[in-house]
Amino acid sequence: MKREIKFSLVFRDMWQSAGKYVPTVDQLTRVAPAIIEMGCFARVETNGGGFEQVNLLFGENPNKAVRAWTKPFHEAGIQTHMLDRALNGLRMSPVPADVRQLFYKVKKAQGTDIARTFCGLNDVRNIAPSIQYAKEAGMISQCALCITHSPVHTVDYYTKMAYQLIELGADEICIKDMAGIGRPYTLGRIVANIKEKYPEIPIQYHSHAGPGFSVASILEVCKAGCDYIDVGMEPLSWGTGHADLLTVQAMLKDAGFQVPEINMEAYMKVRSMIQEFMDDFLGLYISPRNRLMNSLLIGPGLPGGMMGSLMADLEKNLETINKNKMKNNLPLMSQDQLLIKLFNEVAYVWPRVGYPPLVTPFSQYVKNLALMNVMQMEKGKERWSMIADDIWDMILGKAGQLPGPLAPEIIEKAKAEGRKFYEGNPQDNYPDALDKYRKLMNERHWEVGEDEEELFEYAMHPAQYEAYRSGKAKVEFKADVAKRRAEKENAGKPAPAAQVAATLAMPTTPQVMTVDVNGQAYRVTVSFGENGAAPEPKPAAAAAAPSPAVSAKAGGQEVLSPLEGKFFLVKNASETPIKVGDAVKKGDILCYIEAMKTYNVVRSEFEGTVTAICLSSGDSVSEDDVLMTIQ
Repeated sequence: MKREIKFSLVFRDMWQSAGKYVPTVDQLTRVAPAIIEMGCFARVETNGGGFEQVNLLFGENPNKAVRAWTKPFHEAGIQTHMLDRALNGLRMSPVPADVRQLFYKVKKAQGTDIARTFCGLNDVRNIAPSIQYAKEAGMISQCALCITHSPVHTVDYYTKMAYQLIELGADEICIKDMAGIGRPYTLGRIVANIKEKYPEIPIQYHSHAGPGFSVASILEVCKAGCDYIDVGMEPLSWGTGHADLLTVQAMLKDAGFQVPEINMEAYMKVRSMIQEFMDDFLGLYISPRNRLMNSLLIGPGLPGGMMGSLMADLEKNLETINKNKMKNNLPLMSQDQLLIKLFNEVAYVWPRVGYPPLVTPFSQYVKNLALMNVMQMEKGKERWSMIADDIWDMILGKAGQLPGPLAPEIIEKAKAEGRKFYEGNPQDNYPDALDKYRKLMNERHWEVGEDEEELFEYAMHPAQYEAYRSGKAKVEFKADVAKRRAEKENAGKPAPAAQVAATLAMPTTPQVMTVDVNGQAYRVTVSFGENGAAPEPKPAAAAAAPSPAVSAKAGGQEVLSPLEGKFFLVKNASETPIKVGDAVKKGDILCYIEAMKTYNVVRSEFEGTVTAICLSSGDSVSEDDVLMTIQ
């Protein structure tokens, strides 16, 4: 009898591998019946990872989105799975244990069957609690091996890790080849080793298509005993995305495996809807380059999911570099030149920071570190001159044990800055926080929600949740879509600079707008909150939000933004925001710039009193914008 191979559609991941966003909940619920009608999927990836942050950025309630999206698959008997980043939960930074535990209870209640848990450092200590939480919630615990290619990531390394996870209670193993750089023969040996000792443990293979190994790898792991294969669909297959369903099915059928048949009429429905969603607005955030296979990725090993957002953001990074070059009468850099410099710098940085597997969030950390090095060196500054706190946590061991040793230059920099290395359990660094968020929600008269799902969402994504609740997220999202549409329509058309600026520029003063948030009309302003706290939105005639704070005797030395991003006074509820009148010392934390999914700390370069805070939390900033003044 032919051995059966089942398919899982990674609908969430194939969108985020292509660009910045996933479809809205209305689009998701429209496409679900056609996916079911295809009749070939045993599983569908419905949420996890960046999915919920994307909902919040839309101004949507992610909890309602997950419930609505998983429901039709459950009714059809198709399992749903989500992506869990272990210590980091659904975000880029570590999460307290009580929030992680609530995460599983909420997702099970919302209709998610399988938790695919991975640690970006492959530190089993970070995955172990997720196995426990999944079982307590009644979910299937699927634990992932984050595949990369380095001198320390051997067949023996991954085989031993899989054995450890199964012994801790993992129900399934995922071979998570997030950059698609796993070599086919090597991956086959890993799967064969696991199946030899634990033949009853299901194995699922996940890979990106970018470097071109994925189809060969799929055939090898199936020959070795793999049970499930993750696939994508046109027009989002290949490039930084995933191997296409039709190719994989035809290949495995020819190799003698039992594979499900595909309802091609339904396939064309789904294919058409994917294109329709791209034409609606999602395509505005997808770089054409992300559709290409790129063997250059074999070198830096950057994952497809990260490359999607990287290419979307690279234009802004290039603009920042070229602004500085124009100031200094230097030749401008092209995007290709920046990409090659970035890839070369990743190859330099990665071994020196201990070979962390290049998967979220550590792929972003390595890429961000490399990009910051490139940007700083292009401005004549030193390498390693800007390292975000989250990246330091990885380097110091607070996020888990690095697979390889640190370079002497990194150790020396840490010592020079008085930073201490950590060897304990990473979770111990992040105390429970749910009570703090319950208190904040009570003060703001916010409901904790069904199964405490709103409490979970706030504790997992504090800044984004506040922006969603206030209505600011929806205003900014709609404004950004309008701006990109205008740019697309005007591409290639000559227009006076003043006219373009007037059309595309965001207002510089607070603007009152009416937006629909979950069916309720709210009057909001673009400038929200005072000292980091988002106000409760009020229906009808709400008062304008406070402007950024300035003292009567404002003046003094300016604190400039070191890069482009979003301004925040705090990054979580445990911090106390700086306010006008506060005394600060050199080295004190003033605020944060969120860029490339990390919070970059801005410290005071001088001692004095804060006389002005020039922005509200969540405001967009450019490099060298004035953030505050100190006298």
